[in-house]
Amino acid sequence: MPTAERLEAFIAAVESGAHAKAIENYYTEDATMRENQAEPRRGRGTLVAHEQAVLDRTESVVSTCVRPAFVNGDHVVIRWVFDFRFKGGKAMRMEELAWQRWAGDRIAEEEFFYDPAQNKPA
Repeated sequence: MPTAERLEAFIAAVESGAHAKAIENYYTEDATMRENQAEPRRGRGTLVAHEQAVLDRTESVVSTCVRPAFVNGDHVVIRWVFDFRFKGGKAMRMEELAWQRWAGDRIAEEEFFYDPAQNKPA
């Protein structure tokens, strides 16, 4: 179960734009991450590489946690809004819910729920 301080530090890391570093620092070695019930990606190294590949396609990402974050024991739900500006000038706003299962002070499992229609850059 994350402490309030640990959860706030994770949220601050993401909001600061350190997305890949947040995965390195806050996820278990064998963590899984999946989107809209798709097949999960497995292992922290895979998660970091995937996140970095997304970031490499962007000029900038502004990440905002819409408060409150909900905590019930080892389970956390965070509502995120991401404003992407891609290389080449396209932009995309994405809103999602992230459901997390924490193991101690690290995220072991995470699933994102969002409307896939948002995934189309304007």
